Amino acid sequence: MADLHPVVAAVHGQTRSLQTSSSVAMAKEADAPPIAKPVLLKKFEIYRWDPEHPSEKPHLQTYSIDINQCGPMVLDALIKIKNEVDPTLTFRRSCREGICGSCAMNIGGGNTLACTARIDRDASKSLKIYPLPHMYVIKDLVPDLTNFYRQYKFIEPYLQQRETPKDGRENLQSIEDRKKLDGLYECILCACCSTSCMSYWWNQDEYLGPAALMQAYRWMADSRDQFGPERREKLQGPFSVYRCHTIMNCARTCPKGLNPGLAIAKIKKQMALE
Repeated sequence: MADLHPVVAAVHGQTRSLQTSSSVAMAKEADAPPIAKPVLLKKFEIYRWDPEHPSEKPHLQTYSIDINQCGPMVLDALIKIKNEVDPTLTFRRSCREGICGSCAMNIGGGNTLACTARIDRDASKSLKIYPLPHMYVIKDLVPDLTNFYRQYKFIEPYLQQRETPKDGRENLQSIEDRKKLDGLYECILCACCSTSCMSYWWNQDEYLGPAALMQAYRWMADSRDQFGPERREKLQGPFSVYRCHTIMNCARTCPKGLNPGLAIAKIKKQMALE
């Protein structure tokens, strides 16, 4: 093979030299110890109550956590407290992606998901965390959602048809009809909206609340469902729907950006026109 032109050879030599220098520099950076982050202690005031000690009143317990040594979300801090400081702290959590709704709680005065709520980096301010308001508490940050799910069962959240498609065909739906479900099907039943509703606070034994009613409208709006009139008939009464006074706390607090109040208004309109 013929020798390279002197100029070309010089360029190749310089390139190899640069590559070697870069590799050495990268190796040195990799071997260098990581720069330690400064300690940033933040106080978390967390609601505590243990049913095994009923004589002890509920109280706020304060934990100081270095938020530079945990993830950015409130759930990360709670997990760090449970794993490293106090294993008795009790709360629900699962997906950590804002999908399951398990970690709903009252954080900094508002209902939201701990896994999607960012920690305020201002260490001079403590963060108060309570269970969802106006619910019976099982322990610490775990509310009793038995009645909430009973109401969800009451609205029969599944497709109902008088006639099923023939020949085993699918339940077809147009693109336009499918779009009507946007803003409804995304509900993850975290109960943030219902526990923000003042009508639900005082009448949750009879008023179904924003979450269950939005799920009811989700099936009324589904073009494949054939039991809309029967669904609305079940909601007739002074409390089931009409306890909604469109205060809109439900829409303001929904961590998924949904609007249960609008769905309830559409149910009322359909009931009035029938």
